[in-house]
Amino acid sequence: MTNSMSLLTKITQLTSNIETNYPELYRFLDENPLTIPSVSQPTIDQASLLAYFESLKQLLKHHLETHKTRIKIT
Repeated sequence: MTNSMSLLTKITQLTSNIETNYPELYRFLDENPLTIPSVSQPTIDQASLLAYFESLKQLLKHHLETHKTRIKIT
């Protein structure tokens, strides 16, 4: 499995976790500025996937810290 495929799998798992366990947070994922490309045909490379994955983790971490939820980040 390539690193990009591994990152896509991790992004999918984390997004699914957020959707299932934090629906109040999931609705904001569409508004994440990192998901809005600034060019008409953006290149999606490993660096951009990693940046998006890290932004999802930080979003969930912040949510857990500010809402004192007991479910762990996967």
